[in-house]
Amino acid sequence: MDSTTYGMPYILEDKTGELTGSDFIDINDRLRLRLRCTAQAPTHTAYMIHNVTHGHEREVSRALVALAFGPDNSLGTIIFESRSPVAMGEYLRRVSLLGSSKSRKFLASDGEEYQWSWRSTKGHEWTCTGQNQRLVASYSLKVVGEPDYISSSGCVLTIDEAYPHLAVEILATLTIMRHIVAHNL
Repeated sequence: MDSTTYGMPYILEDKTGELTGSDFIDINDRLRLRLRCTAQAPTHTAYMIHNVTHGHEREVSRALVALAFGPDNSLGTIIFESRSPVAMGEYLRRVSLLGSSKSRKFLASDGEEYQWSWRSTKGHEWTCTGQNQRLVASYSLKVVGEPDYISSSGCVLTIDEAYPHLAVEILATLTIMRHIVAHNL
């Protein structure tokens, strides 16, 4: 990732807006992530996340994260490069035992805890907050009534400029959260 400070967040266009796979490309071309479905069967579905940013060509051939969902779209395991597999339900935990499955928290590689929430902030489908409710990332859908875009869904993943080191974890956890809502888990 580019270390240049622009004074603005990473604004990643979600090219397809689909859970089945998309490219997430920063409008300033500082970061490019690719989410791809690599297996889809009644017994499991698997996704891989790759860094396809210019200058990271060696990383393209290896997945930085693998997401494996179980039968009937159930939560499965998340596997980060150089780490052991972890059950998604353990990695991305409900905020409270009786709370909604649409609000979950995770301990990131930087040792800090972050929380995803669905439709908790106007204008955002998803928000990810850190300590003191600081907005770290958000995912927004295309605004209703906007014309269609050429080669873009109009959906946007925005990551605060201070958190590019968590971009892969943010995309992985967002994908799980979107999967939870899509399959009513």
